[in-house]
Amino acid sequence: MQPDPPKIQIRKGLVVCYTGDGKGKTTAALGLCVRATGYNLRTLIWQFIKGSWHYGELDGIKRLEPYVELRQKGEGFVGIVDDKKPREVHRQAALEALDEVKVEIASGNWHVVILDEIFVGCQLGFLTAHDLIALIAQKPANVHLVMTGRGAPQEVLDAADLVTEMREIKHPYQKGELAQKGIDY
Repeated sequence: MQPDPPKIQIRKGLVVCYTGDGKGKTTAALGLCVRATGYNLRTLIWQFIKGSWHYGELDGIKRLEPYVELRQKGEGFVGIVDDKKPREVHRQAALEALDEVKVEIASGNWHVVILDEIFVGCQLGFLTAHDLIALIAQKPANVHLVMTGRGAPQEVLDAADLVTEMREIKHPYQKGELAQKGIDY
């Protein structure tokens, strides 16, 4: 099924960053995605680090098709819980994903491109601030680019149009509560 044409014209594609140590970065980006879908804008969600676990957003996003597509290109969270992969495998996945994203952003198929956890890729040394600045520079004027993750490079924040920092004030994990389906993943 082909999606309906957009209900609006994009005046200026924005660069949006959700960063910080608090929860809600991916959730904020997904909220933006739902809003964009309401205007028939096509959204590509690219998950950079996530990839080996099942998240509720994977099933939820399917309900927004054909306006939204989610691609998991990461090899999973690096160095935690059940990750036994060499760092080089994770790094290579991030570099390949970045190359594929460049093609998709330039394709004209998307109004909104969300790069989930891309800043974590920078924190881990798999990508650089220069990589992201180059991506911003090549972005077509009518595409919104949304990037999420802890530890956003300052150069990227300076280049962005909208930056929100999530700050943790309180978290159930501090009281021993484990992550819950539908809330945390």
